[in-house]
Amino acid sequence: MNIWHDIEESRITPEKFTACVEIPKGGHCKYELDKKTGLIRLDRVLYSATNYPANYGFIPRTFAQDNDPLDVLVLSTESFVPLCLVDAKPIGMIRMVDDGYIDEKIVAVCVSDPFYSDYEDLSELPSFVGNEIRHFFKVYKTLEGKVTQVTAIKGREDAIKTVAASIEAYKEYSAGKFKAYKRAYEPGEAIVDKVAEKIK
Repeated sequence: MNIWHDIEESRITPEKFTACVEIPKGGHCKYELDKKTGLIRLDRVLYSATNYPANYGFIPRTFAQDNDPLDVLVLSTESFVPLCLVDAKPIGMIRMVDDGYIDEKIVAVCVSDPFYSDYEDLSELPSFVGNEIRHFFKVYKTLEGKVTQVTAIKGREDAIKTVAASIEAYKEYSAGKFKAYKRAYEPGEAIVDKVAEKIK
């Protein structure tokens, strides 16, 4: 079984979805899905003295503009083990550029955690939550000599649209209608809001 593909389509909707956790909250190891096997592999130990501010993983049956499943941060009072499936709902998102690719990350809440389940939009949480996430993704690759740019933090409606678009892109990708997204930006190019082109 490969959790990216082999989960019921009905469990992945723009308003509520089952997320797959790769990295527990507070983790210092960058685990990620091995696309061929569906297992989790160690990508690297973070170079910087930072820890993931939330449970981090992906939304199955999605395809994002960085040519991976759509990333998701699942807010909860607890840390979840890798490959744990968590029912979640989107409350916001961050948009960033990483190696020239548009890299969107959904911010969601665990619907089974009573501390977070009543939140509907990122704006309802203390501003520190968004600031911490923004700071983490701005600096977590600095000591690797890589630059990431967080370009926007948006609310629930934008997050829902992004999940919906990634679900549709996954269907097209799975059907062979396109192979990948192109890099959206070349080195030194000004960052403006745009959508990456697809490679047929």
